This record gives sequence, structure tokens and C-alpha cells, in this order.
Amino acid sequence: MFAILNVIAPIFALMALGYGAVRLKFYPQEGIKALIAFVNNFATPCLLFRSILTGDFRAAFNLGIIGPFYLGAFACFLIAIFVGLKTFRNTPGEAVSAGFTATFSNTVLVGLPIMQRAYGDAAIPIVLSIIGIHGAVLMTTAMMTMEMARRDGSPLGPAILGALRRIATNPLIWGIAAGIISVFAGVTLIEPVDAFLRIISQAVVPVALFGIGGALNEYRLSESWAQALVVSVIKLMIHPTIAYILMVPILHIDISIARYGIVLAAMPAGINTYIFATYYNRGVSVAANAVLIGTISSAITISFWLYIFST
Repeated sequence: MFAILNVIAPIFALMALGYGAVRLKFYPQEGIKALIAFVNNFATPCLLFRSILTGDFRAAFNLGIIGPFYLGAFACFLIAIFVGLKTFRNTPGEAVSAGFTATFSNTVLVGLPIMQRAYGDAAIPIVLSIIGIHGAVLMTTAMMTMEMARRDGSPLGPAILGALRRIATNPLIWGIAAGIISVFAGVTLIEPVDAFLRIISQAVVPVALFGIGGALNEYRLSESWAQALVVSVIKLMIHPTIAYILMVPILHIDISIARYGIVLAAMPAGINTYIFATYYNRGVSVAANAVLIGTISSAITISFWLYIFST
């Protein structure tokens, strides 16, 4: 248990530092968006590119891990929509927003630092193979579902094109695509380029964690906290449980490898869920509360999953 504390304590201490710095006005709130933009648009694409190019990405692309991760995500999407409609009497659009919040993991700002801290560089190729299609698969699914839920007979084609356009302009996708293309092209990095990519990649962990901590100051619990709590339980516990059942008892994936996908599934909802909700103006308070509740609660639930795979 002490070893698990050693893994997560620095991670959440950095988040707490970011939260406290903004809360006590030692760091400006408006600067947090710039930090997160730097991580998402520059540092992480460079990390993804270098990691794919220098790691064994083709060997890491394991459908026995990737498949259960996304089947679990889709199951949670449907569960949260059903609960939203039947229990919380959401409109269809609100239920879809809640479903996306229960599905979309914070794989970059929280997942990468924790996985690297817990399992070292051995986990990174598999983690990146999941992250590589995370936004493309889940964001497209959620956007198309939302458009069908609220379009009132209007054509679906423009909605699909809009979703594909948003994905194609995502710098994370650029970094992944550049890395995959470079692998198949046999590109080798010269030392100054490799040094540049290595230096900027090292900024991902501290800047991302400080930024997500500072961003939590924007969220306040509201009357929708009960649904946000349910959504967080689905995300933090049900998603990794489904992934575990599919990977280990059914597919018999070696637990030393399966744990990378299972623990990544246990990450809290990402900030993109709040952006998605505000973009469509559906379920905004649920998404905001779920980011807050899920991120704080994940200190306990991630410790639980790490403990399960340490025994």
C-alpha cells in the first residue's frame, strides 16, 4: 500500500499545487487555459510522435486490450444514457451528454502521468495505442449520437462532416499520425531533433497536472451533483470492471499487460466532456460536476485498481 501511495501522491500533490496556486491567486485563472492548450497542442503531440517512433508501436497495438477498453467505454455510454433518461428524466440531448461524460477518460492530463509513474516506460506503447484512437472513436460516436438526438429531422451528413473536421484538426491526431507514418517510412531522428522532442515531452507531466488542478477551480457542485456522482461511478468503476472481465477471464490476456488498459479505463472524465456539454448546451452542470467529483474521487479509485494489480 505504501508503494501505491508513492505512485499517486506526487501526481495528486501536483494537482493540489495547481488548485491551491489558483485558489490563493498565486497563479492567474486565465493562465490555466493557456497551460492546457500548450500541453494538448504542443507538448503531448511531440510526446506521442517521439514515443511511437522510438517504441515498438506495432507490437503494442494489441486488439485484446484495445477492444475491451472501447467495448467497456461504449457500454458505459449506453448505461449512462439509460440512467439519465429513466432515473434523472433527462432530455435525449442531456442524456447523451451524460453518457459521453461517463465514457471519455482523461487519458492525457491524468492517465499518462499515472501510467508512467506506476508502470514505467513499458506501459507507454500500449497506453499510446489506446490514446491514439480515443478522441477519434469516442468523440465521433458522441457527436453523431447527439446530432441524432437533437436534429429534429435535419440531415445527419453535416453533423458527421463537422465531427470529422474537429478530429482532423486535433493536434494530438497529428502527432499520432506523424509518428505512425514515420515508423512505416523508416525515419530515424537526428540527435538535435530527438533532444528537442525529449525536452518538450518532459513538460507534459508537471504542466498537465498543475493545469488540471488549477482548472478544478472553475467547477462548483450544483443541484445535479447526484447524477454527476452516478456518472463518476460508471466511469471510475464500471468501465475498468468491464475491461477487466473481457480481458482476463474471457480473453485470458496476461494480467501484466492487461492492467495497462484496465487502469487507463479507470481514469476520471476529461475536460473535453465539459467542452462537449457547453458546445451543445446539454447537461453542462452534470459534466462540470463529474469532472470535479471524478478527479477528486479518482485518488481513491485509482489506488484501488493499482492495489488489485499489485497483489
